[in-house]
Amino acid sequence: MVLVAVFGAALLIAVLLSGLAARTVLSTSFLFLVGGALVSDGFLGLIHITPDSDIVAVTADLALFAVLFTDGMHVSFPKLRENWKNPARALGLGMPLAFIGMALITHYLVGLDWTTSFLVGAVLAPTDPVFASAIVGRKEVPPKLRQLLNVESGINDGLALPVVLVLIAAAGPTSGHAEASFGKIALELGLGLAFGVVLPLLVNGLVRFRLLGAEPKLQPLLPLATGIILYAACHLTHANPYLAAFSAGAVLTAVSPEAKTAFEPLGESLAELAKFAALLVFGALLTPQLFADLSWTGYVAVLLAIVLVRPASMLISLVGTRFDRREKLVAAWFGPKGFASVVYGLLVLQAGIPQGEQAYTLIAVCIAFSIIAHSSTDVPIARIFDVEDLTGHPRACEQHADAGVERGRRRARPPVVNSDCPDRDKHLWDG
Repeated sequence: MVLVAVFGAALLIAVLLSGLAARTVLSTSFLFLVGGALVSDGFLGLIHITPDSDIVAVTADLALFAVLFTDGMHVSFPKLRENWKNPARALGLGMPLAFIGMALITHYLVGLDWTTSFLVGAVLAPTDPVFASAIVGRKEVPPKLRQLLNVESGINDGLALPVVLVLIAAAGPTSGHAEASFGKIALELGLGLAFGVVLPLLVNGLVRFRLLGAEPKLQPLLPLATGIILYAACHLTHANPYLAAFSAGAVLTAVSPEAKTAFEPLGESLAELAKFAALLVFGALLTPQLFADLSWTGYVAVLLAIVLVRPASMLISLVGTRFDRREKLVAAWFGPKGFASVVYGLLVLQAGIPQGEQAYTLIAVCIAFSIIAHSSTDVPIARIFDVEDLTGHPRACEQHADAGVERGRRRARPPVVNSDCPDRDKHLWDG
């Protein structure tokens, strides 16, 4: 109950400071992380949580599932078909480069064996823009940039998991049976994808029956019920819940846009609550002893993971694309390590592999530093694009035109376009 009281107090403080956080480098994510650390055994000692506590794995798992489910709802299949190349580059080239780069740094700087080093690389390869919400959630940021980061983060969690599990099998007591495990992992991924596609289609089919249907005030609960059933089904069958969550959100939006509209406010709030709870619990693991256990070369590896490995791998993957230099730099910087890395890091710790504790310490410190660095820089960087919008930058004109046309379609009247836009008459004519 102490943990509940602490969470309530932290939530109240975060809400009261959220307006200030939206305008400054102050981050609500950082508040929960620090709050968890302050009430842990390392400081005030109000709550007692260890990495093997069930609450750690459960909160991180729920948070990741909720975030991916709501992130999937932001995916537009028509737009993705038109702009699939950029996310494909990030996932097919940028992610493997980050994986290999982190493994090399871990091996040569921290001294872990090659298998464990590649395991650390696989755990830290997935990105989580939930800690950079001002980038993926602001309309003034170019849509193609938001889509790139959102799709990349939604899919790379599922892509990294089989690699993590195979490397754990290779590094641990079951070493030599990684190939046998691969078939099981493939089955879990396939089941997760199948559940994520089939369940929303079944629910949507039920809604179409004449005698069935939700009254308006209960409509937001329909996607929620779908998500709860999906989460339980995945854990009962050992299907991959993260791939299922993201695909279910995307399919639900495609087959029932009205359900997505009804659920969006509730879904975003639930995802935020799950995120804050997981951050509080994860913060409680960040004791002074944890940071003391990491060598100075480990801190160098953490620094390079954030400022070199991710930026360099993403910049290489975006060579030849239509992103301008500023957009490439923003995409390269916002590669925060989040809940997927927390969950996978706990798997490493609990697997009992020879260098598991060293690997987990490096992973935990890297996640903590990443959350602080990325969640405190999203608002200032988002304002760069906001300035372009206010000064009549050509991209802003395009965004105003698109927004105006969409509003015009909904309201059956001429589109609304910024009167300061230099091509205002053209936009109105095209509309």
